[in-house]
Amino acid sequence: MVIKPMFSYVRALLAEVLREGDVAVDGTVGKGHDTLFLAQSVGDTGRVYGFDIQEEALAAARTRVEEAGVAERVVFFQESHERMREFVAGPVQAAMFNLGYLPGGDPSVVTTTGSTLPALEAALELLAPGGILTIMLYRGHEEGEAESEAVLEWAHALDTRRCHVLLYRFWNQKNSPPLLLAIEKRR
Repeated sequence: MVIKPMFSYVRALLAEVLREGDVAVDGTVGKGHDTLFLAQSVGDTGRVYGFDIQEEALAAARTRVEEAGVAERVVFFQESHERMREFVAGPVQAAMFNLGYLPGGDPSVVTTTGSTLPALEAALELLAPGGILTIMLYRGHEEGEAESEAVLEWAHALDTRRCHVLLYRFWNQKNSPPLLLAIEKRR
């Protein structure tokens, strides 16, 4: 057995459920790596909705999807992810979140529990049965530790009749390695 790096594992999980014509959400666009993966996965007739509060992030993501020739599949919003219900009707087959701060950006601009928990609840509500929500938790900074604990508590309390929750982590690494939550909606 080969242990997949976290990002490869996330993509393998989502590749199992994403098909041509599906709708997906990138709740934290960042530099657009996940946005591009989602846009390629939903095909020509699919749609990806991406949220980020930083124009710098959205500009990088726009460039990435334009260069890959999939920009017409993506709609970006310079809005907090907690407002996704205002812009996405659903059903959504996949939603991705990478919490923390923009790599190479201002480390003081971070995701916070106050907006993240409502965003995750919205994503789960929009998710189609059989759809998957992934959340990468970065605990290596003060807000990240608090946010991670709150998200883990939220996920742990989810009704097993509503969804399955998987926690994927490296057990023997130092310096607070990221944690991955994958939530499959049952009904």
